[in-house]
Amino acid sequence: MTKTELIKEKYDKYVMPTYARDGIAFAKGKGITLWDADGKEYLDFFPGWAVSGIGHCHSKVVAAIREQAGVLIHVSNNYYSELQAELAKKIIYHAFPGKVFFGNSGAEANECAVKLARKYGSQSKRYEIITMEKSFHGRTIAMITATGQDKVKHGFEPLLEGFKTIPFNDLAAVKAAVTEKTVAIMIEPIQGEGGINAADKSYIEGLRKLCDEKDMLLIFDEVQTAMGRTGEMFAFKNYNVQPDIMTLAKSLGSGVPIGATVASSRIADTLTAGTHASTFGGSPIVSAAALATFEAIEKEGLLENARDMGAYLREKLEGLKKEFDFVKKIKGIALMIGVELSIDGKQIFNECRKRGLLINCTQGNILRIMPPLTVKKEDIDKAIKIIKESMATI
Repeated sequence: MTKTELIKEKYDKYVMPTYARDGIAFAKGKGITLWDADGKEYLDFFPGWAVSGIGHCHSKVVAAIREQAGVLIHVSNNYYSELQAELAKKIIYHAFPGKVFFGNSGAEANECAVKLARKYGSQSKRYEIITMEKSFHGRTIAMITATGQDKVKHGFEPLLEGFKTIPFNDLAAVKAAVTEKTVAIMIEPIQGEGGINAADKSYIEGLRKLCDEKDMLLIFDEVQTAMGRTGEMFAFKNYNVQPDIMTLAKSLGSGVPIGATVASSRIADTLTAGTHASTFGGSPIVSAAALATFEAIEKEGLLENARDMGAYLREKLEGLKKEFDFVKKIKGIALMIGVELSIDGKQIFNECRKRGLLINCTQGNILRIMPPLTVKKEDIDKAIKIIKESMATI
């Protein structure tokens, strides 16, 4: 048996089958490259669902984790931690005036956002939250209720009361859905799992105006779009519209589990002592990793690289669109790109993987391409060559 087959045998026997795994066991990663347990090399253009946003095992993050692991790994949130405070300060510097709560994941960050919104609306007996079709907000009971895709809800009913899902990018639908019980609108500026659907600028501006008029909170789920993915540290900066609450996770810690809920100064003290908590949230070791991630993005010019390489990647994909008539549309912003096909994308996805390129296929016909912010032109050229060869098999 190969090493991969031996690992798979243990999974089949001991690990719950909650994931459709691709049959690869990775053993090592560096930058944009992964190696499996049997030594095969892969170019990673979908690094850990965008978690390894600055590449695998970035030297600054590795050094920060190693140093902190020898000093203090965890301390209870009943006490203060200088690194957690520094990380909150860094997030607020790049986001907007306010405060931060730390958890372990995107679902946790979104749960905190929902609790904050409900607490904010409790005095006026408002609790309903409007979310969008094709959205994805996590796998907890509240977050599958918030998510605008029926496939994640099946078998888990009854779901939590108080969520209303409407079409994306439709301001009239939002206005029609608002009732006297509505307290918040929750939206991904660019839907990731939903198929790289970017919100229109006028739509986001309309949501902000509506929230201001109705005293509702605007929640941006930036779990996938944050940390430079769209060429700005946070995607909301592309729209020049500030949310009341923003949620972060995935690439914030470059691979260590961390989530964050950012609330504006006006509402940041809504959740008080005893109303919310997370045992591991914002521990010294994950805070060190996240601070190192910010440092890498700031000092290595990775926002500019995301914009430049995103434009180069889009240009190359537009070339494939001219060559293959089943490529219908190239969409997204900077290094968060979707290739919409008129056919099922599974065969192309599988062919890319066989040839050593990792991408993703979502919604059946959208190739999701999100390389690390450190990607170079030569990496993109290699990836485009593989995608072209894979498309030629159709």
